[in-house]
Amino acid sequence: MNDKNNFVPHKFASTTLDVLNPTRSVIVDMVMVQLLSMVNVTLMIIIFKGGSMSSSSLSYYVLGLFFCVMMLSGVYARITR
Repeated sequence: MNDKNNFVPHKFASTTLDVLNPTRSVIVDMVMVQLLSMVNVTLMIIIFKGGSMSSSSLSYYVLGLFFCVMMLSGVYARITR
């Protein structure tokens, strides 16, 4: 029972390695979540504050929304290949 190789339990060590060394699909999922949240936040700002914003600010938000949707569709196209 006094094995020096079992200082950290095996299941805990493998879980730690899974968290600290993610696979490529996890990273792509994280990028997708970030892009989706940026689209949602930008849409909410346009919907709820669009009437009180200046036209230049609103056009920047619409441009940002368009850019986020384009990035999201590019990532999704690479995932589905």
